[in-house]
Amino acid sequence: MSTAKTQQAAQATGVTEQAPRLQIRWQQFMIFGALIVLIIAFSIASPNFLTVSNAGGIMLAAAVTGILALGTSFVIATGGIDLSVGTTMTLVSVMLAVFGTSNYLGLPFVVAVVLALVFGALLGLLVGFFVAHLGIPPFIATLAMMMATQGASLIITGSTPQYFTEIDGFRNLATGQLIPKLPNAVLIFLVLAVVAWFLMNKTLIGRYAVSIGSNEEATKISGVNTRRWKLYIYLTAFVFTAIAGVLMASRLNSAQPALGPGYELEAIAAVVIGGTSLAGGRASIIGTVVGATLMATLNNGLQILGIAQEWQRIAVAVVIIIAVWADTVRRRRSGEA
Repeated sequence: MSTAKTQQAAQATGVTEQAPRLQIRWQQFMIFGALIVLIIAFSIASPNFLTVSNAGGIMLAAAVTGILALGTSFVIATGGIDLSVGTTMTLVSVMLAVFGTSNYLGLPFVVAVVLALVFGALLGLLVGFFVAHLGIPPFIATLAMMMATQGASLIITGSTPQYFTEIDGFRNLATGQLIPKLPNAVLIFLVLAVVAWFLMNKTLIGRYAVSIGSNEEATKISGVNTRRWKLYIYLTAFVFTAIAGVLMASRLNSAQPALGPGYELEAIAAVVIGGTSLAGGRASIIGTVVGATLMATLNNGLQILGIAQEWQRIAVAVVIIIAVWADTVRRRRSGEA
């Protein structure tokens, strides 16, 4: 091919790459606009919505869901799915109680936190092994993990909540304020969002996650060990989930073994709303942060208005359908589907 034709081909490729990016940016702008509209609407509907205490509650809820969603972004970027984030989060909090309270092992609490995080990471390696080396579809592997972690939490605790009241200051890990008016859980969420953005955009793990989701076979042909990188990706995702488990335990000052189911839907919704494609190959950490904030705002606003929990779940389902539909339309327009 001549030099002129090569340049023309490169220019054409650049144009096709820019179009989906512009569509993602537009989608993120629309979601941010939807968040603003929700805030205004709930503020008009109830004087109790736009208060300092309620804003703090929204931020705390967004922090836990958001951290789960940050990890889920890496999995969905590969074209996979993780249904186990909620119950894994719960099992990590239960294991924190096992390692750190006098009812069980009673280890020094810093050691207990580290062991709980390591435990969560090992679960990620296990799921990664199922998906990458055994060839089990992510939906099935994470569904099995969801059922296993939920059962394990109930078995270990005897279906009884485990409290951390003997651990001085543990609740401050999530609800304390190193920065005035900013709960520590939110600060941790923002720090982790920066870490996740860096991993997704500036490191091989993010690059290969998107590449695998875009075209796994081509990624293999280019010399990338996709099995190994899938393992790393699931490990990374579950570390975020484990951190969310520690923060949730701190926020509640307890490990609630029945907690967990439902969080996976909110995490997935936050990721997809933010512009990450369920088909893989596209990811946005900034969009995930906005999506998690929108989900927390929606749930909180409906609670403030006294809407029954059953209707709240229907509202979340509608948001998920709209987000997936928007992603499908975007992919069709960009020629990805």
